[in-house]
Amino acid sequence: MKFRRTGFTLVELLVVIAIIGVLVGLLLPAVQAAREAARRMSCQNNLKQLGLAMMNYESSMQRLPPSTIVNLATNDSNNNQSWGVHGRILPFLEQENLSKVVDLTIGWDFQLGISNVKVPVFACPSDPGSDRVRDPGSGRPLLYPTSYGFNLGSWLVYNPATRGGGTGAFFPNSFLGMRDFVDGTSSTLMASEVKGWTPYRRNGGSPTTMSPNTAAEVLAVAGSAEFKDTGHTEWPDGRVHHTGFTTTLTPNTKVQQVVNGIEVDIDFNSWQEGRNGGVGNATYAAITSRSHHPASVQVTLMDGSVRAIGNTVDLQVWRSLGSRNGREVVQVP
Repeated sequence: MKFRRTGFTLVELLVVIAIIGVLVGLLLPAVQAAREAARRMSCQNNLKQLGLAMMNYESSMQRLPPSTIVNLATNDSNNNQSWGVHGRILPFLEQENLSKVVDLTIGWDFQLGISNVKVPVFACPSDPGSDRVRDPGSGRPLLYPTSYGFNLGSWLVYNPATRGGGTGAFFPNSFLGMRDFVDGTSSTLMASEVKGWTPYRRNGGSPTTMSPNTAAEVLAVAGSAEFKDTGHTEWPDGRVHHTGFTTTLTPNTKVQQVVNGIEVDIDFNSWQEGRNGGVGNATYAAITSRSHHPASVQVTLMDGSVRAIGNTVDLQVWRSLGSRNGREVVQVP
């Protein structure tokens, strides 16, 4: 009697498995690229929403929000309570319920209505730190980081002695209007990507009115000032290292320093805005625009448009984009 074979031989099974493995190997990069493209598009949409919210805020208030409000009459060295731009534009981000539990007239520190609440538009889907909750301690609300910072210009952020701010779109106690953007709204940065949980040094170093031009110069200025590894983790806080960025260095410039045996990429804030009120030092900062997308950062301009700007952008062009009134003639790359 003859028997008809109804199954596969071992060799045939191995061949089929090998073919499937090759196909998966070919398709996986395409799948990963498609996922990254989707995440990048979602990030672009977040930046677009921030731009629209800012336009609606300006239309309603007839001015732009300040980066924070600093009480120059107080000598409170823990004056880190003032609301930043993120909190002020909540009503224009379809966050009416959250905005109703926010009181902008008092510090955010003990407003528990914002505790453990994630605002989706503040988080880039490619930023792994955006899902890690921050506990500031002392009974303050639990906070999610932000993946987007607002433009506070180049190097100088605020000088309490002169009440003068930097060249960016926002600075402490500022209430700028669109007429203040003499460089043009299509040539001035509004917001940019940053990374949650960025290490930084603050309240020390050797600040100078001359802006550093390289990572090595930033490290030389920062010295051994107080180290923190919690940058961009407090979205209500208007300090530049939490909710802003500066154009001191070009996008994704690595400022690498070994801290406790680990090499980290740091930012620098010479003095927290508002610390010690009107007798405090001026704030100079190198808070670099950084992205988890490859080779570029995505930004929103003051006209609400969204662009991707490569890491190779010229430093002077980048700083010109960070200036609202330098009267530079610059074309967005």
